[in-house]
Amino acid sequence: VQLQASGGGLVQAGGSLRLSCAVSGIRFSNYNMAWYRQAPGKQRELVAMVTSGGSSDYADAVKGRFTISRDNAKNTVSLQMNNLKPEDTAAYYCNANVKVVNFWGLGTLVTVSS
Repeated sequence: VQLQASGGGLVQAGGSLRLSCAVSGIRFSNYNMAWYRQAPGKQRELVAMVTSGGSSDYADAVKGRFTISRDNAKNTVSLQMNNLKPEDTAAYYCNANVKVVNFWGLGTLVTVSS
């Protein structure tokens, strides 16, 4: 199983980034997909999730700014991040989950400068 995240980088506050995660080795359409993030010295937290059925939910801190989407034909999940803030700086991780099974990708670093 591989989850390959990409799209991180350095951006100024107010800017946008789009993260993508390419998934292989699982029946993608059966899995809920999520993005988590972990800032230095903090615990990993859920940012956004989209279920296998297409329903999405977001952490309060990113509602209205971030949008998660999935493409079952391409086995990818994306996170469009707009109006980025310095507090969004973190390593972002792609997650695939169903019941008690969890798969993680390596993080992609997002740095937002003020």
